[in-house]
Amino acid sequence: MLDLNFIAALTISALLLAWVWARRRGTAPRKRKSVKSDESLDTVQSWTPQAVRVLTLPERQAYDLMRKAMPSKLVLAQVPLARFISVPTRHSYSDWLTRVGRLTVDLIVCDKSSRVIAAVDIRTGGQSERSLRRHERMTQVLQAAGIRVIQWNAEALPSASEVRTLFREQGVEVEEEVIGPGGRRMLPVPEMVEVIEGVDGMEPATPQFEPVSSDYFDDLDALAPRGAGPHA
Repeated sequence: MLDLNFIAALTISALLLAWVWARRRGTAPRKRKSVKSDESLDTVQSWTPQAVRVLTLPERQAYDLMRKAMPSKLVLAQVPLARFISVPTRHSYSDWLTRVGRLTVDLIVCDKSSRVIAAVDIRTGGQSERSLRRHERMTQVLQAAGIRVIQWNAEALPSASEVRTLFREQGVEVEEEVIGPGGRRMLPVPEMVEVIEGVDGMEPATPQFEPVSSDYFDDLDALAPRGAGPHA
């Protein structure tokens, strides 16, 4: 017969092994279930839309400041990177959109042909580390594309004169502000000429100089023959 002490030791060892196994199983990380899109949900009913402001108060102040300082330039607000940054498609374009393409620039300054001269990034106090990393990632993309990035503190915006000096130092042609009788700002000569030309002879927009439509790739998919594989 087996020794009772030996049997007791085996029993205790088995219980300990069972306890350790159960504990490890209970603390093991569970795989997150993949969230799939429910096509049965109605876009409007399930996500009730509500119109909100496009710009925050500091962004509106910065926009008005830029328009005053650079009246002959085209100033746009909250423009996504994918709208004016082109990247090669040898890697997943959707992946690039997820990383940075959908990030929006607070203000972009363009010439009259809509070519980007500079981007203005308005920083606010108390930003999280995640927000700071997102801003830095966007800045790296803009600088790699050869676009000047100007960072402003939302609580200490520069004056219009300081903005003109800043752009002039970076080689951007800036018109001097013309003050007429009574202290009112007069229309700069280049802008005045453009207004007159626009009234005298309004030419239709030339399609080949227009930017790529936001649904360009959707149109390509619709026109592609069935069974055709994706473009390399």
